Amino acid sequence: MLLIKRCFLTIKHSNKGKKMAYERVTIELGEHLKQDLRNVLNDFKKAKNCVSHADARINISEGQYAASQNGILKGSGRDYSLELHTRVIAGRKVNASGYYGISLGPTDIPDFAKIVKMALEKSYGRAMANAEHKFERMVSWKELGNTLWDTRLARVPIHEKTIPAKFLIWPLDVSLDTIGKTVKKISKELKKNDAKLQINDIYLATWVEREIFASAEGALIDQTFCYTQGITYVLAVSKNVQQEHYDCFGHQRGWEIVENGVNEEFTRFPNFRQFSFNLAHEASTLSACPPCPWTDKPVVVITDPHYNTLKVHEIVGHPTELDRILKMETAYAGRSWLFKNFEENMLGKRVGSALLNAYSDPTLPGYGHYQYDHEGTPAKRVWHIKNGILLGFMNSRQTSAIFGDTACDPNGHWKANGGQVVPLIRMSNTVFAEGDKNPNDIISEVEHGYYLVGHRIPSIAESRENFRISARKVYEIKNGKPVRLYRDGGMMADTHDYFMNVDAVGNDFRLYPIFNCGKGQPMQAKRLGNGGPTMRSRAKLTGGAK
Repeated sequence: MLLIKRCFLTIKHSNKGKKMAYERVTIELGEHLKQDLRNVLNDFKKAKNCVSHADARINISEGQYAASQNGILKGSGRDYSLELHTRVIAGRKVNASGYYGISLGPTDIPDFAKIVKMALEKSYGRAMANAEHKFERMVSWKELGNTLWDTRLARVPIHEKTIPAKFLIWPLDVSLDTIGKTVKKISKELKKNDAKLQINDIYLATWVEREIFASAEGALIDQTFCYTQGITYVLAVSKNVQQEHYDCFGHQRGWEIVENGVNEEFTRFPNFRQFSFNLAHEASTLSACPPCPWTDKPVVVITDPHYNTLKVHEIVGHPTELDRILKMETAYAGRSWLFKNFEENMLGKRVGSALLNAYSDPTLPGYGHYQYDHEGTPAKRVWHIKNGILLGFMNSRQTSAIFGDTACDPNGHWKANGGQVVPLIRMSNTVFAEGDKNPNDIISEVEHGYYLVGHRIPSIAESRENFRISARKVYEIKNGKPVRLYRDGGMMADTHDYFMNVDAVGNDFRLYPIFNCGKGQPMQAKRLGNGGPTMRSRAKLTGGAK
C-alpha cells in the first residue's frame, strides 16, 4: 500500500530572529526547497541569453544501519544527507554542458536559494568555457573535428508530479537498537548453528531518499523511495575446502521485509533471518562437495533466474548503455560488440535465437524502479533484443539526440547514485524476458548437461563479446534428472554463440536486487534490478581446483 509519512523539520529560531536555523536535515525539507529550485531556475534562464537548458536536482536522505560479525556488533549508526547538482547547456557558436555538485548541511539551508544560484552560475561558466574550447577544436581539427557534437537534448514531455514511497513500516520509525539486535541475533545464531561456518558478516540498512528535479523547461518531479537492504556473507570450511558466499537481500520497501520477507509477483524472498540461514546452509553443504569439472567443448547448460541476474547484467545491460555505445566512457569501462560505429553495428540484425528477448524497464516493481530519471524523462520499457533481433539501447536526452532515430527516443535511463554527481546512463530493471516453458521440463528434456544455480563472480571481455561467470551450485544432469552437486563451477562462452544456442526459456521470471553496480570515474555504485527466467543453451563448463 502507498503511505506518505509526515517528517517534521527540526527548527529553532536564531537569536536575531531573521532566519531559522536547522539542527538537522529531514525528508520533509523537500517541501520547502523544491520551490526555491523552481524560482531560481526561472530567474536564471531569463537572465542568460546563451543558455539553451538548465536544471537542478537535490537528493535528501535519512537512514540507519547496523553490522555484526560472528555474533558481535561491529557498528551501527544514523545519518542524513543533502546534496545539490546543477547542469547548464550553453554556448555562442556551439553548445556544451557545465556541471556543478555540492554536499550541504543544516547550516546551508537558510541560504539554499543563494547556493542554487551560485551553483547555476558555476555550471554556466563551465558550459561557456567548454563550448568555446569545443568550437576551437572543431575548427582546428578539421575532419577529426566532425567527431565533436553540439550538445542538444531530445524533447520530452514536461511534467509536475509528486510520487510517494511504498512501505508498511517507515524506515525511520525503527529504532537503531532494534536494527542492531536483529543483525547480532542472526549472526550469533549462524555461528552456533554449524561448526563449518568460520565467519559470518550480517549487515542491515533501512533508509528513505527523496529526489527532486526541476528544470527551466517547467518540470518539477518529486519522488520519495524507501529502501531496506541486507547483505549476508559466510565462509564455510570443511577439510581445507573453503566456500565463500555472499548475497543481497533488498527491495524498495520499509522494514517490514526484514521481518516478513517479500512475496510479490516477480520478487520473492523469505525473511532476512531465513535468507541468511539458506545462504549459510548452501556454503556448508558445498564445502563437502567435489569441484566442478571442466569441459573442452560446449555442453548443454541450464541457468536458473538468480544466475541469469548477473548474466543479463553483464552481457545485455552494460553493452546496451548508449554512452558506452557512443564511446563516451570507453577509456574506463569498455565498448560494446553490438555497435562499432553508425555504419557497422548489429541494430536490426539477429544476435540470438528467436526465443531470446531482453529489455530494461524502470516501471517494474524491483530495486531499479522509478517513474522519472534524473533529467525528468518519464521512464518506459526499452526492448534491447526481441525475438533474437537487436532493437535498442538505454539512453539519455543528449545521447538520444545524437542517435537521431525515433526508435531511440528518450527512455529515462540517465541516473546518478547521489545528488552531487553527474548522472550516467544506467540500468534500471534489466532482464531476460519470460518464456512459456515449464522449468522442470527444461531440465527433464536433457540427456546429459549441467544446471547452474545462483551467481557468484563475473569476468567479462572489454566489449562484452565473451564472458565467464561462476555459479554458487552446479548440478550434473543425466537422463533428465540432477544426479550430482559440484562446487566452484561456472561457464564461459562467446556471447553471440551463447545467444544463438538458446533453445528453451522458462515461465518462472524473477527479479533480484543488485546493490553495487559500478560505473564511471569516479566510480558510482548504483542499486538496480536484474533477473529473468530459467534458460537453456550451450557453453563450456568451468571448474574449480581439486
